[in-house]
Amino acid sequence: MTTPDPALIRAIDANANRCREGLRVLEDIARFVLNDVFLTESVKSLRHELETALASVAVSARLQARDTRHDVGTSLSTPEELQRVDWVAIVVANARRVQEGLRTLEEFTKLVAGDVAPRIKAIRYRSYTLEKALAVVLSSRKNLEGVRLYVLVDARGSEEEFRHIVEGLVRVGVGAIQLRAKNVPDRLLLARARLLRQLTAERALCIINDRPDIALLVRADGIHLGQEDLPLAEVRRVVGPDMLVGISTHSLEQAETAVLEGANYIGVGPIFPSRTKDFTHFPGLEFARQVATRLAIPAFAIGGINLDNLPDVLATGISRVAVASAIVDAPEPAVEAAKFLRMLTSQGGSKTENKPEIPSDRDPDT
Repeated sequence: MTTPDPALIRAIDANANRCREGLRVLEDIARFVLNDVFLTESVKSLRHELETALASVAVSARLQARDTRHDVGTSLSTPEELQRVDWVAIVVANARRVQEGLRTLEEFTKLVAGDVAPRIKAIRYRSYTLEKALAVVLSSRKNLEGVRLYVLVDARGSEEEFRHIVEGLVRVGVGAIQLRAKNVPDRLLLARARLLRQLTAERALCIINDRPDIALLVRADGIHLGQEDLPLAEVRRVVGPDMLVGISTHSLEQAETAVLEGANYIGVGPIFPSRTKDFTHFPGLEFARQVATRLAIPAFAIGGINLDNLPDVLATGISRVAVASAIVDAPEPAVEAAKFLRMLTSQGGSKTENKPEIPSDRDPDT
């Protein structure tokens, strides 16, 4: 058997180190900055899979080939390496280091262990998904900071009624208002969407349910999708990179999938039966608790939430709620919304995100 070129082993060692270091930075952002159990586990799994894949290139051989003192690359740097503007920039920089290192490993391991290359390739593709998920969750938390109450409004019986409700909601500080108007003519839907955009401009987020075309026409801040609506990736192709895209989720698996697909926020529910939508299954408070414990993505509990059961929702760790009939069908919607906002602030809905505890390993550095 031919002894591998020490220069080859040295390059494999350097890129394995580069990938491991970059993945550790991503893992620490998921763990300590986001307190996200799901993303922490995902990055950690990738790091351990890489170590397993490279096991055929003995660590002893890699250590013997290492020559950091005479590595011509250690003194090379660029000004961009010395500064980062925010957490997203750190994610992108380290994800790129990981991906570049993986590409080199994929090619170089073909010379010493050809069966390893496909495994490295699969890890590289997964790293792209995790880079996206981490960056989107970080930016979404910033963009939705302070948005605790999200109200769903239908077309109402008249433009005057619609205007009265929306103006009141904006006035008392509702952070996001969604137009959810099923079974109305498209022209009426467009008219209400334009009015919502006008009334919320620079004061609250304007969200359109289901319809990316309407959202684009009125320059809405976001669009909300259900599990049976168009796939997020297809909607993103239509609305572009800047519009918020939210997804309704009814299980932890759907919520985690939404994170990996790049959703900006999720609806979590239905928590209780409601007059707005019929469901045969209610994931309930336990689902809300699971999301609050495992995920850092902005999450709005939805479904039958009112002032009486809101404390139970907040007790799960969820700090944001989406409400429809309990507010818009009240005699004075703005007054009711103000009550929700006060309770969200006083009972756990402060501007500090819920931060679940991430279980530590026996050895926290592994």
